[in-house]
Amino acid sequence: MTSPRAKTWFLYLLECRNGRLYSGITTDLAARFAKHCNGKGAMFTRLNPPLRMLAATTFEDRSAASKAEYELKQLSAVRKRQVASAWAAQRDLPGTSR
Repeated sequence: MTSPRAKTWFLYLLECRNGRLYSGITTDLAARFAKHCNGKGAMFTRLNPPLRMLAATTFEDRSAASKAEYELKQLSAVRKRQVASAWAAQRDLPGTSR
């Protein structure tokens, strides 16, 4: 049973300016993307600044999002893009003009 305060967790995929990909989890896509853009998100995105958020998908809890993130990180870049393209379309992803 989930509590009334349960937050939705997102697994997201960023495309960096140099073409590399970064995946992470958060409860707030806009705030997390802003942190990455400002060099405060992760060491990887400080070294590889993000260009845009490619996709995001939702999970009911942090544990499920973390497990999915681990599995995504095991994939090749091509496969990560394929998996993310199959996620339900999210409107107004940070860093996009959808």
